[in-house]
Amino acid sequence: MTSEKGKIVGIISLKGGVGKTTTVANLGAALASEFGKKVLVIDANFSAPNLGLHFGLVNPKVTLHDVLLDKVTADKAIYEHENGFHIMPAAYLSKKIDPFKLKKKINYLKDHYDVILIDSSPNLNNEILATMVASDELFVVTSPDYPTLSTTLRAVRLAKQRKTPIKGLILNKVFNKKFELSINDIEQAAGVPVVSVLTQDVKVVESVAHTTPVTLHSPKANPAVEYKKLAASLIGENYKDPRFFSRVKNMFSKDVSKDSVNRLLMENEKKK
Repeated sequence: MTSEKGKIVGIISLKGGVGKTTTVANLGAALASEFGKKVLVIDANFSAPNLGLHFGLVNPKVTLHDVLLDKVTADKAIYEHENGFHIMPAAYLSKKIDPFKLKKKINYLKDHYDVILIDSSPNLNNEILATMVASDELFVVTSPDYPTLSTTLRAVRLAKQRKTPIKGLILNKVFNKKFELSINDIEQAAGVPVVSVLTQDVKVVESVAHTTPVTLHSPKANPAVEYKKLAASLIGENYKDPRFFSRVKNMFSKDVSKDSVNRLLMENEKKK
């Protein structure tokens, strides 16, 4: 048991396919394996749950479904991954849920974990509202295109209405092409800082196929390193890229990326 209460972090988006679940899986794995934190990842996507599949957890007997139906307490629906972090999978839930029930059911788990990550539904209904109510802070996963930005703005507005702090945007599936929206464009439109930029990488797709987060499957791949940097900033720590060529590049580069600055600001805030 941790000496202080942990925090619940919701990862949201209002568009499927942007990498929300992959982000939750990788942040959870990185926080546990790289920083030694006690971590629980929860699948709160009640209509299309698949977080468990990212870890090879197929057809679990007890899930969050049973917790919300008052069949078991939340601790009975937790499974331990071989790398030390814990998973609470979900099953399809057709019944309309009370958006305040998730928080009631899992809030006591903050006494047992440093960080609890919630993978939300991408639907603008009680499912995503349940994650917003249960979370102490939120991150929005988006990609650098107009359709996704439009849904991102809706998610940001909804979170602000719920008064749940939005700590940052996670910009995923970036190709670094001129036709993509820039970080400045996205930040100005959303009024929220971009704290991570994840380029499109086949290693991520490969890791999903192997049901192992890329932070564990290919720890030196670019997206794995970026996930570790973001995980560090969530807990007020700094992660330095250990790769030789990256260190050399940083020695001769005068430019500091915008997301790096935003992470540093978030790290300093966590330390206060």
